[in-house]
Amino acid sequence: MRRIDPRRTFPRRKSVLALLLVGLATLPARAATDRLDTPLTAQPAEPLAGRRVVLDRALSACLLCHTGPFPAPHLHGSIGPDLTDVGARLDPGQLRLRLVSSARLNPETVMPSYYATQGLNRVGNPWREQTILTAQQIEDVVAYLSGLRPR
Repeated sequence: MRRIDPRRTFPRRKSVLALLLVGLATLPARAATDRLDTPLTAQPAEPLAGRRVVLDRALSACLLCHTGPFPAPHLHGSIGPDLTDVGARLDPGQLRLRLVSSARLNPETVMPSYYATQGLNRVGNPWREQTILTAQQIEDVVAYLSGLRPR
């Protein structure tokens, strides 16, 4: 049986294979950057408490930018995506990251970072080093939004 020297016969395949392997090595890291899978608290999340947070304009201001299956649709904003059926589009880890720090996905976003305290711009002195929502409120909102699915 004749032995084939792959360095002479398939030089392009070797470089293509190397590029493919480098690309595959970066896939898990890239896929993991759009989510935050670890809950912020060990307490069980309460979807009804999450709904109250979403509807509370003074606390979360979600409805200033988002529409969805909420009362008074004429008062909803249209800057952010519609939250109707968001639980079918995004999993809990993806929702959590968007609430904690959506700027990690899009540095130009206008959505506030509800749980971040670092890397923020123009934060007033009274609010520095404070989160907008608590860890439990984030988890409650994640549980509520995860339940928004087509019926």
